[in-house]
Amino acid sequence: MSGKLIMHVEDNEYNRKIVRDLLSKNNYELVEAQNGEAALDALARRHPDLILMDVQLPKLSGLEVTRMIKADPALAHIPVIAITSFALSGDDRLALEAGCDGYIAKPFRPRDLLEIIRRFIGP
Repeated sequence: MSGKLIMHVEDNEYNRKIVRDLLSKNNYELVEAQNGEAALDALARRHPDLILMDVQLPKLSGLEVTRMIKADPALAHIPVIAITSFALSGDDRLALEAGCDGYIAKPFRPRDLLEIIRRFIGP
């Protein structure tokens, strides 16, 4: 194991499986959350090296959760990568304004996701 922990916040099981398979093949440890509230609960227990945050989530949006993370001094240093289906509609700009450190549009190529992860936390 690389020892690097990634949190994936995503409400769609199919999308979680794609990321789960990709990250496990590349020796990242993974914690998953199905919505924003679950992500905040998980962050109270463990601080990941990086967060992959779906923008469109039930209960709290990914952007709301990101704002909360970035406002918390204990969590603000964790890179948050927005994953959005709506990059063309300006979600990329909104994600960066909310405090995300980067974004990737769905559907993404696995190697592109790995590249952005490695840019922030290495292999």
